[in-house]
Amino acid sequence: MIELWAPRASRVRLRHAGGDLEMQATAEGWWQGEIALADGDRYGFVLDDGDAVRPDPRSRRQPRGVHEPSSWFDPGAHEWSDQSWTGRQLAGGIVYELHVGTFTPEGTLDTAASRLDHLVDLGVTHVELLPVNGFNGIWNWGYDGVLWYTVHEAYGGPAAYQRFVDACHGRGLAVIQDVVYNHLGPSGNYLPEYGPYLRDAERNTWGSSVNLDEPAVRSFIVENALMWMRDYHVDGLRLDAVHALLDRTDRHILQEISEETDRLSAHVGRPLTLIAESDMNDAMLISAREAGGYGLTAQWSDDYHHALHVALTGETVGYYADFAPLSALVKAATRGFFHDGTWSSFREREHGHPIDPRIPTWRLVTYSQDHDQIGNRAAGDRLSQSLDEGGLRIGAVLTLLAPFTPMLFMGEEWAASTPWQFFTSHPEPELAKATADGRLAEFAAMGWDESLVPDPQDPATFERSHLDWSEAWDEEADPRHGRTLALYRRLARLRRELPDLTDPAFTALSAEADETARTFVLHRGAVDILVNFGTDPATLPIQEGSRLVLATDDAARVESARIILPGRSAAVTTR
Repeated sequence: MIELWAPRASRVRLRHAGGDLEMQATAEGWWQGEIALADGDRYGFVLDDGDAVRPDPRSRRQPRGVHEPSSWFDPGAHEWSDQSWTGRQLAGGIVYELHVGTFTPEGTLDTAASRLDHLVDLGVTHVELLPVNGFNGIWNWGYDGVLWYTVHEAYGGPAAYQRFVDACHGRGLAVIQDVVYNHLGPSGNYLPEYGPYLRDAERNTWGSSVNLDEPAVRSFIVENALMWMRDYHVDGLRLDAVHALLDRTDRHILQEISEETDRLSAHVGRPLTLIAESDMNDAMLISAREAGGYGLTAQWSDDYHHALHVALTGETVGYYADFAPLSALVKAATRGFFHDGTWSSFREREHGHPIDPRIPTWRLVTYSQDHDQIGNRAAGDRLSQSLDEGGLRIGAVLTLLAPFTPMLFMGEEWAASTPWQFFTSHPEPELAKATADGRLAEFAAMGWDESLVPDPQDPATFERSHLDWSEAWDEEADPRHGRTLALYRRLARLRRELPDLTDPAFTALSAEADETARTFVLHRGAVDILVNFGTDPATLPIQEGSRLVLATDDAARVESARIILPGRSAAVTTR
């Protein structure tokens, strides 16, 4: 039985190799047709009395792209080898964000699986994939998807996706899938021909708002979320830009997804994680449903990134302006949000809400780099392309030893020299030109030289964004890469060795900073993380009997109740 929600159609035919099957209308815009499709069978829908074949809105596979008929895929055909996999909780974990298309030279799920041992050696526990669902073109960040149930064919399709998840579980790695429910891409979106999936009169940053007033659309989203965790054995989802989900119902879509995920978790007997990306600075997302929250597992804290980025680089343009003093890092490191009801000069209003200190710190995901904070820069430059080695080492320490759940962006662990730029491959000339012109206009308005802004449609922009794995493996390459990788591995081990570094209590945190000397100290129970952002040596008091367990500069030394830190360095002591 094939079912389709198409309330805008007066007639629906399912077209397949054997001809057309006239589907029968049922209640509330649904259509049904009795047919048994085999794995790989091509099919699509013809609406009304036209002849154009549209892909299945719930298509699992699009071998010829998002404008062509679908291919039937049986998710139950895969023979899983992860029967003993019991999952991983996010608490105490380390997340690694990667883009399948640029993680390896080949850009496929199968070749990504061949690099998993590197992640295990690094100390990663959760692999987070940028969106993999179907979009028009060959390469893209993934946030312009139009067929949410598919796996992009250039990555290997759904069968390769199952193999990848299986391989991750075999190495003890959980998988988090980034999903986008707040908008659809500009090319290949045929959903409005089927039904009112969008509110055309209401738009967000990326296009028309998704129609969350419609029960069938909500079901479409919730079932998609469950599909990843049920049929593909994924361990959780990262929910893109949830602040763009306009939901006027009494039961927010995030709460609905959370409730259904908890129900599935109980059934499969392993933890399932939901991580929200939100710029609202509102812990309601991660508060218990019993306390009036949505019950999500975790959410990103951009404020920690902003405070750390400014401390490392000195950049104070745009939304970085409020984070200029080191006191911003003190607050973000000990209270989770910097803007918690305070004035935001970038937004020109008060922003955010305080976090209840009873919430565990690990429910915030923090980072020094991610796909947005790199790729949305004009040249897509990483910290490794502007910071000295001392600054990179400080960034590593304050990312991996922060009180929150640390997230790394692919290649960060060896100070990759390759940029990660904004790239697209729209085949439509008008859309390609509009995308490129829009990118130039955006940065020209901020005073950038147009020659420094890569053309997102140029294949070279995509190629430049691939990781160069020789940097991590070749001993004759720049030794900075090997030293950085060794530090990341050591820091990940330290998180496992010292219980205070995974203590989830906000009440166990305190910090202070000296704006003049450019020093920062974070106290985590019996562990002190001491940083000298300045270029001159600094002497900092420590408790008598403290032991030096890590220093990013060999010249750091402990003398009685003080530590002498060289410029641009960090150290960790414990009592």
